[in-house]
Amino acid sequence: MNFSDTVRKALLRVGLTTPEIRVYSVLLVSIEPTAAELSQKVGIPYSKIYEVLGSLEEKGWICSTDSRPTKYIANSPGTGLSTMKQRQAASFTQDQKVILRELGPLYEKSDAAEKPDMLVLTGMAIKAKIMAMAESCRREVLLAIPEAGQTLVPQAMPKLRALHDRGVHITVLATDRMSDEYIKTLSRVATVKIKSNLFGGGVISDRRYVMILLGPDRADAQAFETVAIWADHAGLAKFASEYFEYLLKDARIP
Repeated sequence: MNFSDTVRKALLRVGLTTPEIRVYSVLLVSIEPTAAELSQKVGIPYSKIYEVLGSLEEKGWICSTDSRPTKYIANSPGTGLSTMKQRQAASFTQDQKVILRELGPLYEKSDAAEKPDMLVLTGMAIKAKIMAMAESCRREVLLAIPEAGQTLVPQAMPKLRALHDRGVHITVLATDRMSDEYIKTLSRVATVKIKSNLFGGGVISDRRYVMILLGPDRADAQAFETVAIWADHAGLAKFASEYFEYLLKDARIP
């Protein structure tokens, strides 16, 4: 069975090799062939076919029988894609921990870390930068959530829980229009206070990195309508932290 060029390229991009694609294409139209039969049909030497089959099985694209000789069966494309997605996500998470653990401290000590930086962000870039701030945080997070930002609470909770479990102190200043359910959820990992007329929002990480959210205050606002200013600047971080503390004084405990 020959796949279209578009499908073949897509399979290569998700992580299959050319020999694996060839074997899988034959299995889709074959009834439980053996390794020897596959070797002949695909044109892969018998000495190499087991390596290809083992890799395909590990990636979730095929399975094998307990018979002797062993026979092979194609799994659904959905099963293969799901297995590979999980493997890649787990691998990325592990690599991310290693990279951040070893390179993060080196960056903090480098000359590059001493250079003030400022960015204007929109759309998904805002979420990506907030995630990066959370990964690098070591001591404290100050978080102001206006009405337009409260829908992000469920998405942010896994990261906030991870920070809490790392011993990071989290303080949340939330709008009085936030639902009681969200308030209760946030209170499990953070010190939460409520304030009326809370316009705009932002994140301050370790009183160094600042993200100021600018945009509509409507709860139904779209992501593309929001603009954010991110900065690694001691002066701006000091001002933002002091303003956050000022707002916190008049806020009430839920």
